[in-house]
Amino acid sequence: MTTVAQHPTRHTPNPGQPARRGLAGRIPSPGFETFGGIFGFIYTFLAGNVLMAFANAPLVLCLALVADPAAAWPFFLALSATIPPSLAGLFAAFQALHDDGAAVRPVASYLNGYRRGFRRSAPLGLAAVAALLFLGVDLVIVQSMPAAALLVPVIAAAAAITVSVTVTAIAGVVLLPHAGLKDLLKAALYLTVQRWYLSLATLVLLGIIATAALLQPVLGIALAPAPLLFVIWSNASYAYSAALRTAN
Repeated sequence: MTTVAQHPTRHTPNPGQPARRGLAGRIPSPGFETFGGIFGFIYTFLAGNVLMAFANAPLVLCLALVADPAAAWPFFLALSATIPPSLAGLFAAFQALHDDGAAVRPVASYLNGYRRGFRRSAPLGLAAVAALLFLGVDLVIVQSMPAAALLVPVIAAAAAITVSVTVTAIAGVVLLPHAGLKDLLKAALYLTVQRWYLSLATLVLLGIIATAALLQPVLGIALAPAPLLFVIWSNASYAYSAALRTAN
């Protein structure tokens, strides 16, 4: 009987061994949960931008109509008192996105967060606006003084701390719904100093949002705020979680 030699590169398939899959078969295909999560993020961001614009409609309208908002900064700073409650609503929508995933309802979450957080976030906004107005007037006055080189950085640092503490405290309004306003301010000040690098990132991101709103009020407010505020929210949530773990 004649035997045919097998070529060394050929392999006879083993009937008991399943056929090896190709590269396409080894790559996991994205499932429904993946697409649902992506859609949840996009939906929350788009809805959040629209709701933020409605909640701060006077500010958005004046930014679109006034040619040089920087020249009328006290007026626009006063109008920005509506931002903190709207931030509480947006942060509540982000919290719901983290908890519910693809089943998120950003509009309902935003409205509930706005309603629940208004009692604590509105006084925070008024206090922050008053402090920033005071610091802004001081900055204008000291610029003509001989000690301006020393005083201007101090005033700018105080304004930066005020903004960072306010945003961190508003995140605390959502994360710690039963905490008092005084306790939230203490915790926010502590986290702002302890996690200074996160505070610096917050100020940079807020600066990008403010620049986009000043240069292109409609387009900037429609696209920029929510994704960048989500990063700010994530950093604040991490800071609070780390502080609570250390305390326990």
